[in-house]
Amino acid sequence: MSLRPTLETRKAMPTMEGAGVKLHRAFGFQDPSELDPFLLFDDFRNERPQDYQAGFPWHPHRGIETITYVLAGTVEHSDSLGNSGTLGAGDVQWMTAGSGILHQEMPHGNSTGQMHGFQLWGNLPSAQKMTAPRYQDVQSRDIPEIIDDDGTIVRVIVGDFWGKTGPVDGIAADPQYLDIQIPAGVKKTFRIDTYRRAFAYVFHGQAAFADASQPTGVLLEKEVAGEEVNIRDMSGDRTLVRFGTGDEVTVQAGPEGVRFLLISGAPIDEPVAWHGPIVMNTRAELEQAFKELRNGTFIRPAH
Repeated sequence: MSLRPTLETRKAMPTMEGAGVKLHRAFGFQDPSELDPFLLFDDFRNERPQDYQAGFPWHPHRGIETITYVLAGTVEHSDSLGNSGTLGAGDVQWMTAGSGILHQEMPHGNSTGQMHGFQLWGNLPSAQKMTAPRYQDVQSRDIPEIIDDDGTIVRVIVGDFWGKTGPVDGIAADPQYLDIQIPAGVKKTFRIDTYRRAFAYVFHGQAAFADASQPTGVLLEKEVAGEEVNIRDMSGDRTLVRFGTGDEVTVQAGPEGVRFLLISGAPIDEPVAWHGPIVMNTRAELEQAFKELRNGTFIRPAH
């Protein structure tokens, strides 16, 4: 077994999307090879309806998959193919945009106005970019939840883990998507396939992601008052943790415990031509997509 080192920790950055939704972006519109096959990850968490109620009106997607996981509130969605529905707390939608789709997503708060969810974009390989669009809407009750003896709770959204299989299937990147809660002070190790790119996103509490010899934090060198000093870095709320190669991740939960997403997928290793919600392999394919948007041929007829 080899423990994955922590390559980087960074805070999600405030940004605005849709018609004025305030959210935090952990990564996106940067180097697409960094977390290949994943392109973008947003944390939309608000307690003020005016910060999210304008939502994400009609917009296109082609060449990617979008994964929406709701923790609080609801998201109403509808599309150009006539599909519609509502995601509630704990629900997941995995949308394969494929050859193209126009859709809208409108968030609504719970009884106290809270809205919280995540959206992850996964790339599609060139052979699948123009496949027919597909939805997988999964209700919370259908997501396996495992409680370990030490109180660790894992929701298996996608992939196989601890003898359970997540309900979402047929995804190009063959990903694993886990929602993990570890009680205060507990140290835990999780297996990840060696050939997958992997990251964690901490959204509650604190934890140190490190190898077994450094369970209390990642040792970093930083300059303080003109001198290089070693400090321990505890990854906290709204923090992205990017891992190197290996087949295990070790986590030491902090005094409040920790909740985080652990996500991994097989790299596609293809050229990426990306503009907004359209992700293709070449500039010519991008130009063709936007030409079709202008002339009304973007949506392909169902076969």
